[in-house]
Amino acid sequence: MISLKHGSIGLRLLPLILVMVSCVSTLYIPEHLSPAELIQKAQEASDRNKYKQALQYYEAIIERYPSYIDEVCAAEYEIAFIHYKQRQYELAKSEFQALLSRYDSPDAELLPLQFKKLTEIVLAKIAAKEH
Repeated sequence: MISLKHGSIGLRLLPLILVMVSCVSTLYIPEHLSPAELIQKAQEASDRNKYKQALQYYEAIIERYPSYIDEVCAAEYEIAFIHYKQRQYELAKSEFQALLSRYDSPDAELLPLQFKKLTEIVLAKIAAKEH
């Protein structure tokens, strides 16, 4: 048993233990959910500031429906935007740049344009924060 006396190792490790336990929880996402249902659930979670759940729903879209390019672009954008909102600017910047690189492909005309424009806007905000 870990002692939680003031100044003990247990008390100093408690924040680390709590972080580790919170990172382990994985949301059960039913296999039958459509991309639209996953996006809806992700948006609902995000609206409630449950970003970890939202990220898991968006990641499920990317993993389960890689050929649904509109939904994949939406999920990639939203994942990057959540990281931006969490002030994880380097991670968000990297994710936004990866999404933007999709628009340099020969199939770029098939991609939803709104995510390119939104990505460029947020990248400009990140660049302004860096200077």
